[in-house]
Amino acid sequence: MFKRRAVLTMGLGAMASAGFAAAPSFGWADVTPLVPGSQGVTPASQFRSVAMNNLHTGETMEAVYWDGGDYVPDVLDAVNLHLRDYRTGDVHPIDPQLLDLLDAVSQLTGTKAPFEVISGFRSAATNAMLHERSAEVAKKSFHVQGMAIDVRLADVELRHLHAAAHSLGRGGVGYYPDSNFVHLDVGPVRSWSGA
Repeated sequence: MFKRRAVLTMGLGAMASAGFAAAPSFGWADVTPLVPGSQGVTPASQFRSVAMNNLHTGETMEAVYWDGGDYVPDVLDAVNLHLRDYRTGDVHPIDPQLLDLLDAVSQLTGTKAPFEVISGFRSAATNAMLHERSAEVAKKSFHVQGMAIDVRLADVELRHLHAAAHSLGRGGVGYYPDSNFVHLDVGPVRSWSGA
């Protein structure tokens, strides 16, 4: 089971039904949040968290995945399940650096909303099928390696999400305004636009 301290909340559909208003303006977050701990109040940088809503399964999760200088194994297992290939049910380890990237984007944008997940891990069979349907799906996608995620945020404009991710200079950032998502991966640094 999950460590009580590590997992903040987990549930099905709870956040999916919550409405988040779009932010009227955008600015980088500049406040280091503080969180309660056994030693009083400590900087949130000692903790790293992720909040996600899988749009295909309706599952939500919000958890501290890094605590006291290390990843929390039970939470990483929960993330692997949460970001499974929803078409086949295949589960694959998600690179923890991808969670670090999501945490950095979350901190930079100041979002209060969970990441809405369009695509996490993809099995080789799923990726091949999607590649056949669209040339925009890479034949050797980082999704197949558990190193990529396609997301949006309900309270951050897509172009601002893209700008924040791009400004970090970590991995690949794809901007898909027509499809309403940003691709993030922890492969080589690069950027592109799609439909």
